[in-house]
Amino acid sequence: MNYVVPCLIVAVLVYGLVRRVPVYNAFVDGARKSFDLSLSIFPYLAAIFIMVNALHASGLDVYVTQVFAPPFQLLGVPSEVVQLVLLRPFTGSGSLAILSDVYAKYGADSYVGRCASVIMGSSETVFYVASVYFAKTSVRRTGWAIPIALFCNLLGAVAACALCKIM
Repeated sequence: MNYVVPCLIVAVLVYGLVRRVPVYNAFVDGARKSFDLSLSIFPYLAAIFIMVNALHASGLDVYVTQVFAPPFQLLGVPSEVVQLVLLRPFTGSGSLAILSDVYAKYGADSYVGRCASVIMGSSETVFYVASVYFAKTSVRRTGWAIPIALFCNLLGAVAACALCKIM
């Protein structure tokens, strides 16, 4: 298993050399474009990180979770994973920390642990993806893209909990 990545790198190099692609120049060009992408999305990412940290530091995230827990319970989502559902569209690392807390409290094989696992695996960090996509394209009006993505995350969480209940 330790040889998969080195073998993949060698295979790409050999393929590039056979096709007469200037491999090193292509790599440097790709690295340059990724640096430009990093610079263009930095303001969006900074705004997301500041917002998530401010919510957590103020304790507002706990209050928001308590407010949204009853409606989510009506939809079949356990109150223990509501914070994960609400935070997942904003941050991957923050939602991973919540997932770890759920595992520590309830166990990975519990109903709540399974719900959290499926929610984590089937949802997306909507605002991060949107910031990367919209920063790199000429699209300036996001329209319904973000609301629809958030709605799909919600439907995915409800479906995840329903499936975990049956299985």
